[in-house]
Amino acid sequence: MGHQISERTVNNLLHEMGYSLQGNQKTLEGKQHPDRNQQFRHIERKSRKFLKKNQPVISVDTKKKELVGQHKNMGNEWHPKGNPELVKVHDFPDPNLPKASPYGVYDLSTNTGWVSVGTDHDTAEFAVETIRRWWLSMGRKNHPNAKKLLIMADGGGSNGSRNKLWKTELQKLADELNMEISVCHFPPGTSKWNKIEHRMFSCISMNWRGRPLTNYETIVNLISNTTTKNGLEINCMLDKSKYQTGIKITDEQMQNLRLTKEKFHGEWNYKLKPHECK
Repeated sequence: MGHQISERTVNNLLHEMGYSLQGNQKTLEGKQHPDRNQQFRHIERKSRKFLKKNQPVISVDTKKKELVGQHKNMGNEWHPKGNPELVKVHDFPDPNLPKASPYGVYDLSTNTGWVSVGTDHDTAEFAVETIRRWWLSMGRKNHPNAKKLLIMADGGGSNGSRNKLWKTELQKLADELNMEISVCHFPPGTSKWNKIEHRMFSCISMNWRGRPLTNYETIVNLISNTTTKNGLEINCMLDKSKYQTGIKITDEQMQNLRLTKEKFHGEWNYKLKPHECK
């Protein structure tokens, strides 16, 4: 109507009307699988069964790949006034820039974790190698009487439910450890419910917020020094191994697996027995 009004006045009016400045919130999961909740209950029942028998239950996943170097890292960190950490203006995608692929294992019963910081491709071989390193470094010490292992994993990525290499590498691990390995995958689009996300990865992100991940040593140290009031402890190691992509698994290799699918969504829930076990 031709009246002049200041931004401050508009803001006051919006506050009076019950408005506030809010960021986006990730809650929309898209189309949900009809058996989504049933699978959640299945995972919960199976986890409780394992834990009740003092058998290890782990949650695994790959954390977001990170650029290594003097690049901006979201968040704020305490610095002398007017003296912020200086980082590069641009961090455009560049295949030649070094990257870190943190793959994590979270042990539910001990509230401890292991992270392998990969310098190469995030493959199923890398994922299972991380589980192997967790077991040899922490798992067997914390679970000396373990005869079985339950893995909770997302449905996609290097530990995906359709990933043949993932199952093949798990069979190798089951044979090495002479241990039955069970796997439960979360339904599509529900990775945020995997316990490693909010019990370990979120804590790591908070610990290194506002700190440029200048080199691999810095990343390993920041992850290793992540703790919580609930006593979370994380061990971390750099994995410089090379992992080949595009490995094809034949039908004959799949037939040689001692893989048993459960009646309820066998593509999500299955176990691998060691070949020595009859």
